[in-house]
Amino acid sequence: MHRMASPHLDLSADVVDLTAQLVDIESVSRDEASIADAVEHALSPLSHLDVVRDGNTVLARTHLGRDERAVVAGHIDTVPVNANLPSRVDEEYLHGLGSCDMKGGIAVGLLLAASMPAPNRDVTYLFYECEEIEAEHNGLGRLARTRHELLAADFAILMEPSNAVVEAGCQGTMRVQVTARGERAHSARAWTGVNAIHRAAVVLDRLVAYEPRQPVIDGLTYREGLNAVSIAGGVAGNVLPDECRVSVNYRFAPDRGVEEALAHLTEVFSGFELEVCDSAPGALPGLDRPAAAAFVAAVGGDPRPKFGWTDVSQFTQLGVPAVNFGPGDPSMAHTQAEKVPLAQLRDCEQKLRSWLTA
Repeated sequence: MHRMASPHLDLSADVVDLTAQLVDIESVSRDEASIADAVEHALSPLSHLDVVRDGNTVLARTHLGRDERAVVAGHIDTVPVNANLPSRVDEEYLHGLGSCDMKGGIAVGLLLAASMPAPNRDVTYLFYECEEIEAEHNGLGRLARTRHELLAADFAILMEPSNAVVEAGCQGTMRVQVTARGERAHSARAWTGVNAIHRAAVVLDRLVAYEPRQPVIDGLTYREGLNAVSIAGGVAGNVLPDECRVSVNYRFAPDRGVEEALAHLTEVFSGFELEVCDSAPGALPGLDRPAAAAFVAAVGGDPRPKFGWTDVSQFTQLGVPAVNFGPGDPSMAHTQAEKVPLAQLRDCEQKLRSWLTA
C-alpha cells in the first residue's frame, strides 16, 4: 500500500494541522499499522502516560489517583479511499478521507493526552482499529473480551462526529434475510410452478407500508427504520425461481433489546423464513447518570439522540455510561466529499480541555 506520509505525528501542532497529518496517513480498515505506529511513537515518550499497544490499538493512561476515570476513545481506521486523499484545507473546512469520521476526534484526543499531564480526573485515551468493518475485528471489542480491565472507567466519550454537541445513546441494528419460496418451472409453462420473486412482493409491500416507531427516551426522540438493502433470486432466463431472498436492515430504538427486535421482525414477516445475519444492541441515553449529566453541563448545548450504531453500545455493555461527542457532521462520513469544519475541531478541543480542568 502506498502511504501518503511518513508515520510521524507532531503533537505540538494545532488541532487542524494534526488532523491533516492523521488524514494523510492512509489507514483503511485492517491496514492501520502505520497510523498505530505513529500514535504509539508520539505518546510513548510522555512520562505522565502509561502506553499500551494491543495489535493496532493504542491506549495511553494517566495514573494520578483521581476519584474518577474517564475514557476518551476513537477509531483510527477509515473506509476505502475514494479519490479523497491527501488532505486539503480551505477557510472553513479540512477535507479528506477520515477527516470527519473520525480523525478530527483522534487529533483532539491526542492533543489532550500530550498537553494535559494533570487533568482533574484520570483519563484513558483509546485509539482503536477496525471499527468500520465486521464487529469481530473491532479493537475496542477485542479489549472488552480479553483485557476489559484496561477499559474500566466511570464515564466514556466516543469521539464520533456529532457536530460538536452531545449525541446520547445509539440505535441497535439487526440485519435479517427474509426468504420467499416457490417451485421451479419452465417460464413457457409458468402455471406449473410458483415464482418466488413474485411471492417476495409481499415482503416489499409490508416494508413499504411499515410505519417506524418514534419513541421518546430521556426526552430524546429516536426514529426507527426498517428497509430492504438488497434482493437476490433467479436461476436462469427461462426458469421460474424457487427462492428469493430479501436482506432487511432494522435500526431499532435503544428501549428494545436484540431479542425484542427479532420478535418484532418475526411478527412483521410472518409466513416467511427469517434468518439473522448480524445484530448489535443499542445503548440507552443514560443522561440521568451523574457523570453524563456533568459532562453535558460542562460542554453545553442540547443533547440529541444518536441515529445509527456506535461503540457507545460496547461501553454500555461494560457498565460504563458513554456519549458521542466529536467534530464533524455525521452525514459527511463515508462520502467522497468528506470534510470537517475547522471551527468544530477547535470547539471540541476547547470544551474537552475545559472539562478536564474545571
